[in-house]
Amino acid sequence: MTGKTQTSNVTNKNDPRSLNSRVFIGNLNTALVKKTDIEVIFAKYGKIVGCSVHKGYAFVQYISERNARAAVASENTRVIAGQPLG
Repeated sequence: MTGKTQTSNVTNKNDPRSLNSRVFIGNLNTALVKKTDIEVIFAKYGKIVGCSVHKGYAFVQYISERNARAAVASENTRVIAGQPLG
């Protein structure tokens, strides 16, 4: 173990207070991009409390809406594994 805490695989879609702290990452090549890759890219915007990766997309759950907004504003044009995020 490296001492790093694991983020949950759950992003809370049922809590209306936390919806604004979730970031949707679309057009994701999940054959090449893994959960840890997403966490490394998006961790610079704040504490990630959950990250779920699905075929072609992912969600990142932050502790606050402010963190989520900063991530969206900065990463909206990023290209990962040859695909622009959507």
